[in-house]
Amino acid sequence: MKKLLKWLGIFLSIIICIAIVALGICEIRTRLMQNDYSSIYYNEKYQTPIIIENVEVITQDISCGYAVIEMFSAWNGGDVTEESLYNQYGKVVTSTGNKFCQEMNKQFPEYKTEIHKYLKNSEFIDIMYDSLAAGMPVPFEWAALYGDQWTLHYSLIVGADIPNDKITVANPYGYYEEITVEELLARTSFEAYEDMPLFMEMGFAIGLFEKNTIYSVKESND
Repeated sequence: MKKLLKWLGIFLSIIICIAIVALGICEIRTRLMQNDYSSIYYNEKYQTPIIIENVEVITQDISCGYAVIEMFSAWNGGDVTEESLYNQYGKVVTSTGNKFCQEMNKQFPEYKTEIHKYLKNSEFIDIMYDSLAAGMPVPFEWAALYGDQWTLHYSLIVGADIPNDKITVANPYGYYEEITVEELLARTSFEAYEDMPLFMEMGFAIGLFEKNTIYSVKESND
């Protein structure tokens, strides 16, 4: 029994050390994202406001990932819904960023969806703006409030007016949001997520969840 307890203690110590290292690496990656993006306000590239028309916001019934796919499908002239996705799988399959990306590619083969993770602030804005300029609503991950509770959430960016510091988001909690670039980045980096539980912190640390993550959707060449 003593030997078993000894090995159990060693095992737990190793797990704790790995967790501490993983959390430390995640913190470093988060800091590296936080570069200066102030040049966007006078960069000629970003001076034209863009809005994607006819993106109808819905109130999610099953999951935010499925709801974003439904909103994108409706905008694209399709009929994919949360219910049709759930009936197809019998569960939610978009709980992680990579799985969401895979489902976008499956449901919209006419486009190629790519996931971009742990982007620097300036890179995030650039991909966002380029996608909007190409006429595409932009799926992304961020911290969002559901009532008074913070959550990890999928939504669609549908507009950017950089000179007036306004980003427009179709949030499947049932409404459009207009926020500043600073608030957007505070929430995509999850720095705005107050009192994050340990399991969420570990989810980021082990790569289950990602920060400053955005999806570019482009017409497929296939």
